Amino acid sequence: MEVKFHLPGLRQNYPLNMLVLSMLKQKPEWFREGVKIASFFGEFPTSLWNGGRPSNYDQCDAAFVRNVVKNINAQGVPVRYTYTNMLLTREDLSDPYCNFCMQVADNGMNEVMVFSPVLEEYIREKYPRYKLNSSTCKEIRDIAQVNEELEKDYYLVVLDYNFNNQFEKLAGIRDKARCEILVNPVCTPDCPRRGEHYRNVARNQRTLLENRGLPREQQKPLEHWYCEYGEYNCIHTIKNYSTYVSPEDIWEKYVPMGFSHFKIEGRTANLFSLVETYVHYLIRPEKQGEVRILLLNNLVSSKVLTVNHPRPGRWP
Repeated sequence: MEVKFHLPGLRQNYPLNMLVLSMLKQKPEWFREGVKIASFFGEFPTSLWNGGRPSNYDQCDAAFVRNVVKNINAQGVPVRYTYTNMLLTREDLSDPYCNFCMQVADNGMNEVMVFSPVLEEYIREKYPRYKLNSSTCKEIRDIAQVNEELEKDYYLVVLDYNFNNQFEKLAGIRDKARCEILVNPVCTPDCPRRGEHYRNVARNQRTLLENRGLPREQQKPLEHWYCEYGEYNCIHTIKNYSTYVSPEDIWEKYVPMGFSHFKIEGRTANLFSLVETYVHYLIRPEKQGEVRILLLNNLVSSKVLTVNHPRPGRWP
């Protein structure tokens, strides 16, 4: 039995993800039964095609992109680009940075999460070796439509989080092995602003890239976004949500039904929160405290996390 987890981040979370992968190879007995890392997903910021979560970084240099893809793939793990910007135009398809990232990972091993039909058509024609996944950003809320999506040429279909724990509906999915469950959605169930949030991210991302070539006084302001529906949630504050999927339910309900792909969101989460989430889902309960400290200590020793000491004082 393999229980496949897809972990967030190709830049900010890259050191943590590689540490978890190394730990899985060296200490598999620390992990829950059958855990496998099935992909690292995200983007190399800032990518115009990116969607779902905002990019607030400058663009990565070419050497970094090449090394990250090479190192992840060398461990047998695919890179999955989250190119789900829903507002792309045909003119955007020639974006040099996104095409460079695609070329670097064009080896038949890697994947792209898609939303835009325009971009999907372009990738199928120009980069046919990529596996394409259908994004949860499509907000498909009808099981019949899910089954229609599964009839298309997608490697995986990521389900809308509102299906979580609705087992009578989930039972109606014909190809459960090609579905992916988002287990820790921080959005409140049935969030009325989810789609608009995705569009806000897409608009702001374009503005960020346009501003890079302008003097400060000519740069456009970003559209403010405030979410009253759970923007600052974490693994411990979502457990009362109907859409929260517990580790116990993964192994006791979802896997016996035929589901095997599970997505952990957190591309923009802080590292402390992400460590807590990884430990919660991936690690056996009796080892969680030890692994939590080990991960944090490694992040400090590698200077990914910085601990500042008090400045020395004088007396008197």
